[in-house]
Amino acid sequence: MRAHSVDRPADLDKVRESYDRVADNYVHMVATTGLGDIRLQPWLKATMDAFADTVSDVGPVLDVGCGPGTVTAYLVERGLDASGVDLSPRMIENARRLHPECRFDVASATELDLAEGSLGGVLGWWSLFNLPRDVLPQVLAMFARALKPGGHFITATHVGDEDAVRTEAYGGVSVRWTTHKWRPEELVDLIERAGLSLVAELRLPADEQVGPGVVVVAKRPA
Repeated sequence: MRAHSVDRPADLDKVRESYDRVADNYVHMVATTGLGDIRLQPWLKATMDAFADTVSDVGPVLDVGCGPGTVTAYLVERGLDASGVDLSPRMIENARRLHPECRFDVASATELDLAEGSLGGVLGWWSLFNLPRDVLPQVLAMFARALKPGGHFITATHVGDEDAVRTEAYGGVSVRWTTHKWRPEELVDLIERAGLSLVAELRLPADEQVGPGVVVVAKRPA
């Protein structure tokens, strides 16, 4: 039994079903356009490489909201003991097919049973924006407890003041989920309130495909 529970989002089933519907299209877009491939995005790759170098000797790494496993596999290639979880069973089916050398499980960020001080690193890479505003702080606190002293957390998310309800995605597939945007200073404050110390922040301007974003790296104090 978990010592600390996290509230179940009211829209969790709708979000899961939506990602199941878009999973195959998303994987096709990754293969044909490089969507989500950090190797093609030098600044994102640089932050992930720095994270990997920092946590490689600290402990295992968990990629929460791993999708088809692109980043998980990249970390494994770098020699890390990395595994991934995702809310969508179809995403995990694709991840296991594409990256059989990696470990993947179906799980929501709100349903993880993480022992205190068990992880060297946690990722919330373009995934935590689906969590309601009252649930994200609970998940961040869970991540902070799960990290070993000196362990690091890295997240990337969309920046803004508003929430955006999506009704279609990745090739016009019908979906229903809400992207909860955060101002960078708000997100950093939540992470620090969870018990982590800020290490680095990278702000990303809007481009032709997506609006502004931010990458934040933080650590559990030794």
